[in-house]
Amino acid sequence: MNVTETVPIGKTDVRVTRLGLGLAPIGGLYAPVSEAQARATVEKAWDLGIRYFDVAPLYGNGLSETRAGAVLRDKPRESFVLSTKVGRVLRAGGADRQRIWAEPVEVTPVFDFSADGVRTSYAESLTRLGLDRADLLHVHDPDDFFAQAAAEALPALVDLREQGRISGVSVGMNQTGLPVEFVRTGMLDCVLEAGRYTLLDQSAGAELLPLCLSLGVSVIAAGVFNSGILADPRPDSTYDYSPASPSLIERALAVQAVCSSHGVPLRAAAIQFPLTHPAVACVLVGARSPEEVSDAVEMASISIPSALWSDLRSAGLLS
Repeated sequence: MNVTETVPIGKTDVRVTRLGLGLAPIGGLYAPVSEAQARATVEKAWDLGIRYFDVAPLYGNGLSETRAGAVLRDKPRESFVLSTKVGRVLRAGGADRQRIWAEPVEVTPVFDFSADGVRTSYAESLTRLGLDRADLLHVHDPDDFFAQAAAEALPALVDLREQGRISGVSVGMNQTGLPVEFVRTGMLDCVLEAGRYTLLDQSAGAELLPLCLSLGVSVIAAGVFNSGILADPRPDSTYDYSPASPSLIERALAVQAVCSSHGVPLRAAAIQFPLTHPAVACVLVGARSPEEVSDAVEMASISIPSALWSDLRSAGLLS
């Protein structure tokens, strides 16, 4: 993969680098991150040519946006692509508390997929970022709110796109069924699909990715390590933010063995696999330190022989 190559998102004028940086980790995902380390992480990505950055109000309950913005607002605005998310507003006493965020803040998320909620969320994100616009807006985790998100949130984002206040409309989810329905509305430019087109789970390849390809909707693949197991499969590995089952660990180790037989680190295969599908425009990899950014770029740049993918399929490890 040429990590600095840029490709278009849908039919928009947005072009993203093949490798993007997911900034949930600098919001204190699982463990605190200092302001200096967060800044150094974003700066390292910039130095290595990454020009697509993804944040969300949920990530650290505002910390990810604040920390990313502290770096990005000093960069030429036309030289990078930024996405954030809507569907949650941050309020004191919010009910959507998640224990995965290690740093205490005074606000927590409240789901709100109304048109007003979407506009409010976007405005508050820009304040935290210290920027005047984002390029892409993802409707974030509308799993239990499909009707309202389709009837109110998406049209509100389309209005923002028509006003030139954003360039692309998207949904970001950890499943495949509802994204298919959102794509069928005809309002999307892309889909942020997390964890469902990986070396352990290719469920997005059954319907979502072919549909997106046929309609010119780009796919941004995230969660390529399935929250850790595909970075380093061990007995204490996590899969989708929960302890991995023994069968999943066994499968990940089998994938790792095939990769090793080709002299390819598992991390490299995990990062590059989603781009084997033509619907996938780029891969988002999360990082919490400059060292993790450097490793992601190194892994993304390793040449992978096509025989590796063939061997994984022959072994029944890829669908």
